[in-house]
Amino acid sequence: MTQENILKKRYDFVLLFDVKDGNPNGDPDAGNLPRLDAETGNGLVTDVCLKRKVRNFVQLAKQGEAGYDIFVKEKAILNNAIDEAYKDLGIDANAKKPAKGENIEKGRAKMCEKYFDIRTFGAVLAVGANAGQVRGPVQMTFARSVDPIVSSEHSITRMAVTKAEDVDKERTMGRKFTVPYGLYVSHGFISAHLAAQTCFTTDDLNVFWEALEKMFWEDHSAARGEMNVRGLYVFEHDSALGRAPAHELFEKIKFERKDSSIPARSFDDYKVTIDENMPEGVTLIRKVG
Repeated sequence: MTQENILKKRYDFVLLFDVKDGNPNGDPDAGNLPRLDAETGNGLVTDVCLKRKVRNFVQLAKQGEAGYDIFVKEKAILNNAIDEAYKDLGIDANAKKPAKGENIEKGRAKMCEKYFDIRTFGAVLAVGANAGQVRGPVQMTFARSVDPIVSSEHSITRMAVTKAEDVDKERTMGRKFTVPYGLYVSHGFISAHLAAQTCFTTDDLNVFWEALEKMFWEDHSAARGEMNVRGLYVFEHDSALGRAPAHELFEKIKFERKDSSIPARSFDDYKVTIDENMPEGVTLIRKVG
């Protein structure tokens, strides 16, 4: 990667997705019920959940391609990954003898070079051999449903048993929670200044956009039902600092029910209105929708 390819513009974006008959993000502190705002009843999906889907897509799409490995992945031992980075650099550092001074910067740069998710979202690497801390250029908010959601509870049974002595017993009972339908909105921010620190490039940005567009393609499961990206609206600024506050740009995209007298059960029940009049120096790019 070259310095000329490092991101030099600020971006803000709006991600719109929906769920039908599924649980978009269960809350382990509430028996895996769909997350919600207790005061308003609006559904929530955490930023961590969305970043996980981006990581999973990049890991699947890039298949270990150099520079696109994933640091935070299933069964990863994070201290071992930091140790390997120092080994590649020829620096003797480990949990018993952590790196110091300029070696930390070298380790940090190596981790950014190797792992897409560190380069993108940042990471705490001040463990084990110690590679410092990285603040990523891409940040996302919790997704919040446009309207309050209803959590449906379903009883489920199992025809088979695991042990021979249970063959004549009543079949296992369980519970499953779903949202009949919910339309969710998340906001995102991309800093050119932080991109310079992690060497996040325009190529990385294109991979990130693709991951957002396609993150549900290989994420289907019985628990999540149907989840689809319905909109990805990107505000590109012509400078690193930007030309307008993010909240003013986000307010240019409105979501409203066509008929509030009946419950929404599909994306067709909503109307998306976009004010195309952008501030000087800001361009709206409609990736999806």
